[in-house]
Amino acid sequence: MNKSIIITAVFMLSLGAGGGYLFSVSLRPPVLKELAVVKKPLFYRNPMNPSVTSPAPAKDNMGMDYVPVYEEVEKPKILFYRNPMNPSVTSPVPAKDNMGMDYVPVYADDKNSAEVAGSVKIDAVTIQNIGVRTTLAKNSQLSHIVHAVGRIAYDEEHITRLHPKTEGWIETLRVDKTGEKVSSYQELLSIYSPQLVASQQEYILALDNQKILAKSPLEEIRRGAKELAESSLERLKLLDVPEHQLHELTNSHSIKKSLHIHSPTNGIVINIGAREGQYVTPETELYMIADLATVWVYADIYEHELPWVKEGDAVEMRLDGVPDRVFKGRLAFIYPYAEAKTRTIKVRLVFDNAERLLKPDMFADVIIYADKQVNAVVIPVEAVVRSGTKNQVFVVQGAGKFEPREITTGLSSDGNVTVLKGLKAGEEVVTSAQFLIDSESKLREATEKMIEPQSIGRQHE
Repeated sequence: MNKSIIITAVFMLSLGAGGGYLFSVSLRPPVLKELAVVKKPLFYRNPMNPSVTSPAPAKDNMGMDYVPVYEEVEKPKILFYRNPMNPSVTSPVPAKDNMGMDYVPVYADDKNSAEVAGSVKIDAVTIQNIGVRTTLAKNSQLSHIVHAVGRIAYDEEHITRLHPKTEGWIETLRVDKTGEKVSSYQELLSIYSPQLVASQQEYILALDNQKILAKSPLEEIRRGAKELAESSLERLKLLDVPEHQLHELTNSHSIKKSLHIHSPTNGIVINIGAREGQYVTPETELYMIADLATVWVYADIYEHELPWVKEGDAVEMRLDGVPDRVFKGRLAFIYPYAEAKTRTIKVRLVFDNAERLLKPDMFADVIIYADKQVNAVVIPVEAVVRSGTKNQVFVVQGAGKFEPREITTGLSSDGNVTVLKGLKAGEEVVTSAQFLIDSESKLREATEKMIEPQSIGRQHE
């Protein structure tokens, strides 16, 4: 009887001790498994002689172990745990996925935790299937060629508008057809002018008076007579009386009824403002004459091409009417306003036309070789994903890993664009299939914004 009681008491005591141990273990804080401070030996010290140390475990002459000397190192704080097969699935506490694999801890100083929002990781097979291609951003000089349609026009600086200097009637019109070619000093018409006749009479009287008073003993009288003749001659010159008529008038003293008007320049007649028998005044435009030795060409360029061009740039021009010929000129002027309907800017080009092959109002194909060159980071235009007001590229950060990055672009030309901000030379960017990557990136970014790692519960795939 006593023996049974003793056995029962011993069993109960053992059961209580075991239960108490289990209960104490269950009450132990789980954070003890991951202490905030982890001891790491710096070196080992001789217990009998502290001045003697060793970088590795050792024993002294008496066989006593060296004492480790620790450095207190703060262990990084775990933010959350991430599914190794699906990084978008996280848990605030340790967990396992369906395959039994442990979730990977993400620490406060882990580079993975600072990953750019929207980064995408794609396996090699998928990269090959969707046709991902990349290229390196590089420092390069970017130039530009502007193509435009031009219209040939008269050189406004070589257009002459001819008006008479006196009133009268046109007697003879020797050039009476628009488009007729004239040469400098060619006689165009003759005009009868009472004022001209009176001025000739004054000049002849002044000449006769000068001849009579030439023998006067008084110097003032001789000088006065000479000055009167000279002023009368000057008046005739101001009326545009030609030299040959003045010479004939001086020698013969014969008054001419009509005044001959000559062409002041070479060119073609583009307008005739009077006909034979018409009464004209100084307000009447008799002829408009244009010299075609040089011509202007007007061309329209778009706003995005305006930063490239400047005055003095070389220009080439081709015309259907003059095949197999390339005319070379220069950009002379950029007009300070835009065309309201076409949203283009007009430029003026200048070309020599000694052969008279370039005719006003002909159309031509114009090429402006912009002399401006930009030295900057350059990438292909197709690498840029334009979304609203933002421009971004996908930068390769490793095998199958692509990071979205916003950039600021500048001038573009020949399929390339300059990057002013956001990208460095040598970085690798995606040039094809980036729209598929962009869709996945936006999906990932939206998912990450909806799922906060600190507030989610344990998740399993």
